[in-house]
Amino acid sequence: MQVRWTIVLLIVLLAVSIEAGKKDKRGEKKGQKQRSDCEPWVWGLCIPADGDCGPGSREGTRGGEKCKTTSRNVRCKIPCNWKKTFGADCKYRFQPWGPCNDATHLRSRTGMLKQALFNAECHETVTATRECGKSRQPKRNEQRKKRKELDD
Repeated sequence: MQVRWTIVLLIVLLAVSIEAGKKDKRGEKKGQKQRSDCEPWVWGLCIPADGDCGPGSREGTRGGEKCKTTSRNVRCKIPCNWKKTFGADCKYRFQPWGPCNDATHLRSRTGMLKQALFNAECHETVTATRECGKSRQPKRNEQRKKRKELDD
């Protein structure tokens, strides 16, 4: 009976030590807090590898005399259909498009800041405009249905 309890105790200790040794997404051990002698990370803009959108990298730096890591590159992605004027690190929740302005032949909508990633400096509200009558692109299923109707 004593041997069983010893084996169970060893298994529990092994499981706890394995879990404590795992690293989280940032590469730091779970349960390990940021070292007090390290400053917070300061992240730069996402720089695409090719062109002005798509996958790329972002550099982060932090100070501190006893910090092991003072710079880091992480992968990032700028969507190619994103409004580049708003920045890829600023996420907004937009209202529906407003009515058409006959004088300018434009319609607009306002977006409220939903989330600022990587400590980005974002405007609280932004306004997007587009031409009147410019409809959205049909979804793939709608395009398939139209093709199917034309084939029949």
